[in-house]
Amino acid sequence: MGLYATFRRINVGGTDFDALTEDRVVAMVRDALRRGAGGRIITPNVDILRQARADPGVRAHLADATLVVADGMPLVWASQLAGSPLPERVAGSSLLWSLSYGLGLDGRSIFVLGGDPPGAGSAAGAVRAARRITAGCPGLRVAGTLSPGYGFDRDPVRLDRVCAEVVAARPDLVLVGLGFPKQERVIDRLRAQLPAAWFLGCGAAVNFAAGDQRRAPSWMQRSGLEWAHRLGTEPRRLAGRYLRHDAPYALRLLATTAAARHLVAHRPAAGPVTRGRAVPLPAR
Repeated sequence: MGLYATFRRINVGGTDFDALTEDRVVAMVRDALRRGAGGRIITPNVDILRQARADPGVRAHLADATLVVADGMPLVWASQLAGSPLPERVAGSSLLWSLSYGLGLDGRSIFVLGGDPPGAGSAAGAVRAARRITAGCPGLRVAGTLSPGYGFDRDPVRLDRVCAEVVAARPDLVLVGLGFPKQERVIDRLRAQLPAAWFLGCGAAVNFAAGDQRRAPSWMQRSGLEWAHRLGTEPRRLAGRYLRHDAPYALRLLATTAAARHLVAHRPAAGPVTRGRAVPLPAR
């Protein structure tokens, strides 16, 4: 295999996704780290896709990503309806574990950024998450953990301190669970200072790993009902977003994709169109 490999990119709702399985993402990150090449992974769900339609800042985050994989069954279903199926859903909450396990095989390190700040008699969420992750990932090292207080990103001094602590730890992978788009803005700050590191904005995954929130059962994840589980656990925070915005957007996305496929099927045949992107892979 040459220095560069091309893989398919599939457009869903105006955003290009990399047609990769979770295992392939982990393999590519491990290969890149061996060569000293860093990167950034974004796992858009329906909510992020909806925001990207109207917000140039969100589109900029997506454009800056090394890998963009779909975290949401409606996005996979839409790709199937369009006739260019994504291979599978790749959730940030799952990637946190699979990437950590893969990096543990190489003796590499993570920095966990996010989770609840320390409370009376309890360690910070990032500390508890790191303990659980390393317990399940032999060989993995913890370069550092940090659960900054709420609003730190709006205080330039506090934000500088957080970034300086991450940079000083020199991790191989930074798991940033601060919620979108806050986590992406922090990653923007860190990337230039840690060009050989990888970054995963993983939202609630740090809270899941810490045991502060419980992820939906596997059958709900596979059937596209994880949003219902999240809504049931945080109704006040998520009801407006999920019911007023995300659910109608998902239905429109599926309907318009199906309609577009129908129109294409009834047009005269055209020549094939190949889409792809080149990413650095190790020379063989």
